[in-house]
Amino acid sequence: MRTILRRTYSVCPVCLQRIPAVHTSRGDEVFLEKTCPQHGDFSTVLWRGVRDLEAWRGNQPTIAEGENEQCPHGCGLCPEHRQSTCCTVLEVTKRCNLQCAFCFAEGGQGEDIPFDLVRERLRALAVPGKTLVQLSGGEPTVRDDLPLIVASAKEAGCKYVQLNTNGIRLAEDEEYVRRLAEAGLSFVFMQFDGTDDAIHRALRGRELLDIKQRAIERCARHNLGVTLVPTLVPGVNTQDIGNIVRFAVSHSPAVRGVHFQPVSYFGRIPSAPADSMRFTLDELLHAIEEQTSGLVRGDSLLPSRCNHPLCGFHGDYIVTSDRKLHPLHKAGGGCCDEPISADRNRAFITSKWQRPEAEASSPAPVEDDKNTCCEADLKTFDGFLRFARRYSFTLTAMAFQDAGNIDLERLRRCSLHVFDDGKFVPFCAYYLTAWERGACNG
Repeated sequence: MRTILRRTYSVCPVCLQRIPAVHTSRGDEVFLEKTCPQHGDFSTVLWRGVRDLEAWRGNQPTIAEGENEQCPHGCGLCPEHRQSTCCTVLEVTKRCNLQCAFCFAEGGQGEDIPFDLVRERLRALAVPGKTLVQLSGGEPTVRDDLPLIVASAKEAGCKYVQLNTNGIRLAEDEEYVRRLAEAGLSFVFMQFDGTDDAIHRALRGRELLDIKQRAIERCARHNLGVTLVPTLVPGVNTQDIGNIVRFAVSHSPAVRGVHFQPVSYFGRIPSAPADSMRFTLDELLHAIEEQTSGLVRGDSLLPSRCNHPLCGFHGDYIVTSDRKLHPLHKAGGGCCDEPISADRNRAFITSKWQRPEAEASSPAPVEDDKNTCCEADLKTFDGFLRFARRYSFTLTAMAFQDAGNIDLERLRRCSLHVFDDGKFVPFCAYYLTAWERGACNG
């Protein structure tokens, strides 16, 4: 039996025109359904029903008729946008040293953004003492002058500079890593799709596991925290989620967490998806708890309070000496249930992903750090804070939206914005890609 649960707006996957949409239930599953007058009916699964959707979403306001009429094509941020900028994405190149099957930016054989233009954009986007900028591409490390770009971001007033990378050059060129660190790089978001090279071959076209491990070691020697970023594709690596978490925990404190990204179908994709090629947020929550066999408790993973709850989750932990995860927050705690500002969210995530400056004098390889040197200090409050800061660990997720499942109710809560042509544009609106009609499941 089909029941309408919620009304919203979306786009036609073919022409990208804004159209009404509804959330409907069919048994335990929830779908986004919409009809384009020109291209017909479309349906995309949103939720598999392994968690209660309404309890997870909470009290989120719907979009009224006539509200946000220019969305998503009028972005920048309109007066109806409900969240300010937490992280600003800035593309610095279209080039890449991989040719991945999935790439939201369609990186490959393009060109670098001229340095003077990058510096001009950094000056335009920066709010001194506040901004978190993510240098993206393409693959930013193909640029020899990336350390100069990092330094320019700091000179412009960016408080945090994050690198989005596949890690190849970081593994192969330690002098380059040193220059990035000295220029002021804050932390690294590193593509990491699994613990088996068969996964890397399927998604990235080559074996990369050893390269990822060497990149982590190079970053550790120069006190750059690394967050692992898996793109989760059904039938390829969703069975490896628990192994990814265990790998990350075993490499703490160099690895600061895992940021999961269920696959979205925009940019370069093999084909438009059937529902069987979707991996929903509640499936991910269930897989983490089931595949980690008690390492991660389900009640430690909480809905996003900065973006829309259907956009992601966060879990905050300390890695203990026996390589377990001690949760710092649990569901139902009250303090973790209300929406938070982008400024507060930025302060939270950067404090977790960035390694303490005091660690710069400890160049020991990550495998030698067995998490025992600080435990003697746990009897004091200051000692506990030092320990917790050093061995902080996060599990987070971002479920990006594509032409099949984009929901303007979610989009207006977005705090991840791409800076382009002087405007801050919600990430999913910026990279929104039309599909061919024959490939759509509508």
